[in-house]
Amino acid sequence: MTTTVSNGNGTDVVSLLKKTKPPALKKLASWKDENEFDGTGNPKTPRTSTTPGKTPGHENCTFHHDLELDHKPPKREALLPDMTDSYKMLLSALGENPERQGLLKTPERAAKAMLFFTKGYDQTLTDVLNDAVFDEDHDEMVVVKDIEMFSMCEHHLVPFYGKVSIGYLPKNKILGLSKLARIVEMFSRRLQVQERLTKQIAVAVTQAIQPAGVAVVIEGV
Repeated sequence: MTTTVSNGNGTDVVSLLKKTKPPALKKLASWKDENEFDGTGNPKTPRTSTTPGKTPGHENCTFHHDLELDHKPPKREALLPDMTDSYKMLLSALGENPERQGLLKTPERAAKAMLFFTKGYDQTLTDVLNDAVFDEDHDEMVVVKDIEMFSMCEHHLVPFYGKVSIGYLPKNKILGLSKLARIVEMFSRRLQVQERLTKQIAVAVTQAIQPAGVAVVIEGV
C-alpha cells in the first residue's frame, strides 16, 4: 500500500520585459542527442559517453526514470563545464551580465548545486543498503516517522520538501533503520514528482527485504 498526502505547491513566474534582446543561445551537445527513445519518451540507453546507442541488451535500461541505475553515468566532475556554460547562457537570456563581479562564479556554483540536488542518479539500492539486511524472527510492524525529504520538481525545477514515514511488516528479514532514510534520500535526490517518489520508496523496501507489507506516506510542500 502506498499513500501520498500533499499540501499543494505553486510557482510564481515573473516576466520582465527588456528593451534589448539577450544573446542567441547556442545548442550544446547532449546525451539525449546520442540516445534513442522508446514510445513513452524514456531513453533506451543510459546517460553515458561510452555506451553506443545500439548496444545489445540495453533495450530495457531503467536509467533516469525508474528505480535502479543499471549503468553508471560519467563522473560528475566531467559534467561541470557544459553545465556551467548552460547557466551562463541562462543568465544572459535573463538580460544579466554573467561577467559582472557578483555573477562571475554563479554559473559554476549553480552547476555544483544541481549536481548535489540530483546525486541520487549515481546511486543504486545495493550501494545504499550496503549489506544492512539482517535475518530476524520478528513479525511486528517496524515504523520510522518524519524522515526529512528534499527534492526537485521535474516540471519546474523548483524544490519541494516535507516528511516521509515508512512502515513495514517483516517476514524473517529486517533492514537497518538508517537505511530507510538513505533510500528516501537516494530517490528524492533526483528530478521527481511526489507520487512517483512514494512508489519508488515502497518498491525499494519490498525489493530489499520482501516484507509482508509496506506503507509509505509523504507530506510535501
